Amino acid sequence: MIHLAPYAALLALLFVALSWRTIGLRRRYRVAVGDGGQPELLRAMRVHANFAEYVPLALLLIALVEIGGSPAWLVHGLGLALLVARCAHAWGVSQTKEDFRFRVAGMMLTFGVLGISAAELLRRSLWVALG
Repeated sequence: MIHLAPYAALLALLFVALSWRTIGLRRRYRVAVGDGGQPELLRAMRVHANFAEYVPLALLLIALVEIGGSPAWLVHGLGLALLVARCAHAWGVSQTKEDFRFRVAGMMLTFGVLGISAAELLRRSLWVALG
């Protein structure tokens, strides 16, 4: 899984940055649980949570694609697309005056990574099953 490693590392750093931002806003607004009615904190929480909801599955699927012997260009393409997608989504949702283009592009690209990875895994599984 050498090709996926740099993307996983960069996504881990992004996750830490999103976590620290949320923690910082919790401290600023003195909110231990929930959003305390603070829109900025709510946005930070949702960006962080959305990342945590989608990235682990996407990384697992891409790792399986790589382990299954798919070409390096596909693994790099999926890894880069996921990184760009999550940066775009985080940027878009974090803005008070949200530009939905970033949010939508980030989610569509994330769904594309999930779909292409799943399709590649099914294709390879079918290929093996049929001989």
